[in-house]
Amino acid sequence: MGAIRIGAVAAHFGRDLDFALQRITTLIDHARASGVSLLVLPDAALGGYLADLRHPDPHALPPALERDSPLVKQIATLAAEMVVCVGYCEAADGDRYNAAVCVTGDGMLGHHRKVHQPPGETIAYSPGDTFAAFDTPVGRLGMLIDYDKTFPESARSLALDGAEIVACLSAWPTSITNRAPRMTQDRQSRLFDLYDQARAAENQVVLVSSNQTGAMGGMRFLGQAKVVGPGGDILARTWSKAGIAVAELDVVAEIANARRVLHHLGELNPAAYRRTP
Repeated sequence: MGAIRIGAVAAHFGRDLDFALQRITTLIDHARASGVSLLVLPDAALGGYLADLRHPDPHALPPALERDSPLVKQIATLAAEMVVCVGYCEAADGDRYNAAVCVTGDGMLGHHRKVHQPPGETIAYSPGDTFAAFDTPVGRLGMLIDYDKTFPESARSLALDGAEIVACLSAWPTSITNRAPRMTQDRQSRLFDLYDQARAAENQVVLVSSNQTGAMGGMRFLGQAKVVGPGGDILARTWSKAGIAVAELDVVAEIANARRVLHHLGELNPAAYRRTP
């Protein structure tokens, strides 16, 4: 396949779905002009995230959309030849999920429901129950949402399923309990970068991390979208501002080089590990 350009988005999205579609259209246009083949939009790009994570208002939740809703189909049409990952609130069988889809103009390539939920989210969403990679025109890919990447098993499950690229879609805020005066000093800001780099390095995969910016209610989002190589090195980033972090790399070649001497997945010893209860 050779080198491709990968874009990770930092941008603000709220409840207005029409505005969200306009912003996504602009972002896809800018990415296409930059030659991007894979674009990862933030979690909750369609309808916004929660305004209060500790005590969500059950009457002011993000609008829930079915997986095959006209809005999701419109994004697939906009994507055309590009692979686009986008987060939304999914309505299915009477439940609501914090979810993401990966689409091209040919339709949906993959889907993920957030598995790990921080306290408070259970009021707004039901949890997903699986991690699965899927094939795309840019390589085999898997998706994580927000808190999923805190748990090493999440990205490891995708890597063991053959994922070469892990897309992490987030609406990740600054610390709620101990907010620092500067974002660079914020505990969650440091953890966000740490998790991105660790998940890439420990699995020797390319990690694409998107995030919301701005604020909603009492939540202030970090931005810090980035593309991380399989050695854990940050190849491109937006810092705290809105924008698209774009990196060009040969995914297959970079992973092969990272695994040339030390192949973490091949050197696992599952028999020595304690099973999760």
